[in-house]
Parts: sequence; C-alpha cells; structure tokens
Amino acid sequence: MRGPHNIWRLVRTGATLERTGAMSLVLDAFDAPPSLRLVARVLGWPFKWLGLKGDPNMPPATRALTALGPAYIKFGQVLSTRPDVVGDDLALQLRVLQDKLPPFSTRQARSTVETELGVPVDTVFSEFSEPVAAASIAQVHKARLRTTGEEVAVKVLRPNIEKAFRKDIDAFYLAASIIQFVSPSSRRLRPTEVIKHFDGVVQGELDLRLEAAAAGEYAAKTADDAGFVVPQTHFFHSAKRMMTMEWAEGIAFGEVEAIGAAGHDRKALGERVLQLFLRQALNDGYFHADMHQGNLKVSAAGDIIAYDFGIMGRIDEYTRRVYAEILIGFIRKDYRRVAEVHFEAGYVPADRDVDEFAQALRAVGEPIFGMNASQMSMGRVLAYLFEVTERFGMETRTELILLQRTMVVVEGVARTMYPQINIWQVAQPVVEDYIKQNVGPRALLRDLVATARVLGRFGPKLPHMVETALSQQGRVSSPVQPTRRRDHLFSFVAGAVAAAGVAGLVALLS
Repeated sequence: MRGPHNIWRLVRTGATLERTGAMSLVLDAFDAPPSLRLVARVLGWPFKWLGLKGDPNMPPATRALTALGPAYIKFGQVLSTRPDVVGDDLALQLRVLQDKLPPFSTRQARSTVETELGVPVDTVFSEFSEPVAAASIAQVHKARLRTTGEEVAVKVLRPNIEKAFRKDIDAFYLAASIIQFVSPSSRRLRPTEVIKHFDGVVQGELDLRLEAAAAGEYAAKTADDAGFVVPQTHFFHSAKRMMTMEWAEGIAFGEVEAIGAAGHDRKALGERVLQLFLRQALNDGYFHADMHQGNLKVSAAGDIIAYDFGIMGRIDEYTRRVYAEILIGFIRKDYRRVAEVHFEAGYVPADRDVDEFAQALRAVGEPIFGMNASQMSMGRVLAYLFEVTERFGMETRTELILLQRTMVVVEGVARTMYPQINIWQVAQPVVEDYIKQNVGPRALLRDLVATARVLGRFGPKLPHMVETALSQQGRVSSPVQPTRRRDHLFSFVAGAVAAAGVAGLVALLS
C-alpha cells in the first residue's frame, strides 16, 4: 500500500548504505560533488543504527543492496555492467548480484514445484539438483525429465517475492511523488509514470507463465539469427511460479578470462551481442530487456545463449523508424535531420526552433566523436542528450525507457568483453541496413500494401461507414443532396478500390 509509511523505507535505505560502509563507496564511484556528499552523510549518518546489517561476508555495496531487497538488487545488476560509470572495483562487487545470491532451500523449491504442477517432483523429474544459480527473483535447479531423460533447467520463484517487491515498488512511488513535489521542473520527466511502467514490467516478471510465453516468442523471432541461441521452453512443465527450459551448457558472459582461455574471440563476441540487440530491437520490435552478463552464456561452438526472459521490450514500427533515424543521424553527424525527427515525432514541442535544437545536438555529438574508442559511450550520449532535451522541453518517453536502458546495459556487456570496442562503428551497418529497408521508397510501397489490406478487410463496411459520416456532416452543416452524397460516396469508394489495386500491383511487381 502506498503512503507516507514508505518514508521509513527510504530512510532505511540511506541508513543501510551508511551501516554497511557502502555510502562512501557509492559516492566515490559516482564522483559526487562535495555538496551532495555533505547532504548524503548528514541525512544518513544519524540514522545509521536503523540500517539493515546485511551479510558481513559480502562486499559493502553488495551487502547493502541484498539487504534492501529485490528492486535494489535489480538496480545493482544494471550498474554491474557499467565499469566505465562506477569503476572496475564496484562493478566487480556488484556482478555477484546477477546469479550468485544466497539461495533458498531445495526443500522449498521442490514444494513450490509440487504445488504448481499438482504432482510429486519425482513423478516429473528423475533428478533435481541443489540450486545452481540464484538471482534476485528466482533460482535455477538442474533437473532431468523422467519421460525423455533430457537435461533441463527449472526456474523457481523465491518464497514471498511478490510481497517483497511490492514493498520496494511502493517506496519508489513515494520517492517519485516527493521528487515531483519538491522539484516542479522534474515533472516533465514524469517520474511517477516511469515507476508505473517498470511496475508493470516487474509484475510480468513475477508470473513465469508469461516468461515462458515470452521465451517461445523470442525463440521464434530469433530463429534465423546466426550465432544466437534461445533454449526451448517446456510449456507443459511450467506454471505461474516455476518454469522448465532446455538446459544450456556454456561459459557465463561475466567470466571473461575463461571465455578467452577457451579460445573464443572476445572482440567478435562483444560486437555480436551489440549488433544482435540492435537488429532484434529495430527489425523485430521485440528484444531482451535484461541482457546483462548473468543472463548470457557462450557455448562451446561460440554461440551466444540467452536466457531469463522475465523482462522483454516492445516498440512499434513507427517508433523503431524514429529511433533508427536518430541513431543514423548521430552516426552521420546530420544533426539537422536528428532535430527534424524529434519535431516530426512530437518529442519536442512544435513552438521550439528546429535550428537551435540542431545546434544543441551538434554540441552533444561532436565531443563524442572526438574521443577514442574506449571513451565513446552510448551512456554518455544519452546523458548529454538528456541535458539538451530538458532545455527544449522534451518529456520522458515511457515507451523508450526499456530500449534506452537496455542499450546502456548491452553496451556495458560488450565493453566488458572488449574494452576498446567502437560502439558507433559496430552499430552503423545494422542501423544503415534497417534504414535502407524501412525508410524511403521501399518502405512507402510496403506501407501502401498494408493500407490496401486494411481497406480490403473493411471493404464491406466502407459504404455504410462513409454514408453515416456524410449524413452526420450534413446534419452539422448545410443539407446535402442525396445525389451529391452518392457522388461523394462513389468517389471515396472508387478511390479506395483504386488505391488497393495499385498497391496490389506494386506488391506483385516488387
């Protein structure tokens, strides 16, 4: 339940950071200015004794986040992929949050499986191991199907995880409300809507039936992606709080040295994971939105294996075109076109000056392209772009939050695999190929065909719809003669049929 009682949760957050020794580490990692350090210590230190103790055997940051709960752990997982932001030491500490958290008992896991499937575990599985990986929301057991002998991975939600996550999200809602009240200028960012968006995503992650369906859809869409594997889902042995998938053997993406020692090309893997993400986001409009090292493996054949499909992202075709044009505009340094795209999409208010906006975008892009490969960062571009769009009144686009967040995460994964990777060079061929296929004459022809198909589906209803619309118009304005109305109707339908016919011919010829 949301309300002022969640202030306690926010106070305990600062107190826990102090008590575990993580406050100084976090402030240093983000290079916080003296004023912010002073405020953080003044507000946190007096309440230190109220903070959660956590596991003293863990490093400070990991200790604090695991004590605070699953939503904080998710935040730490994202930071673990950004050594360029938080530093190598803190990133290394946070990496254990991905799949090396303390597990719950196998007895509890078996009980959950039996409850969900309605039969004893041994009826379905001839083997059921101790936990092999434990993350913030669930843990995984290696098992063997009794009927086929196939090795599978069984994912089981943590006990009472739904209630724990609800508590964290409620506190975030309160924090968003306080930010909007104290800082009116932040309202354009719609922090409450941002939290609401992620709340919906998390609720989907807590229902493993939805994850199983997402895995199946993702596998179908990526079936032709070379060097990329999505394990098969066993739907019959999955339910709300547990799911079963094909076992995928490989080296975890976070074990960079082991991957190199196994003879895999780390540079190629870094480039491939970034290009795969971009292709899936742009071409399919459906992408893995939690693509950190803990959810990726490298097979013996060198394929990238993805798993954990609790958070998936979707973007519609128009938004994909806008995003691609913005990316290619930056890559080509065509800042005027980037500015025009923002205005065409309605991202920037129409009363602002497009030339001034283009000039501000140049101030974002030019310094980036003056850096060497190891310094060029999509995260840095997004940070600079945030400053510029704030000045021009652009509101936060909630439909792009997951896309932008995942882009930053995937960049961090690629850079961890190969620190010298040139993000823009790797992205350019993927974005250019998408632009070729989806912006220009070919895309126009495809849109015409799609429009003709829609008209075809509604063909039988068109005469009645048009006559009704004309009748209503006639009642609002001057009377329309029946003969003239029929002429309008005939012209409209004839035009629709002609458009459908032209589009059909184009489709046949293309």
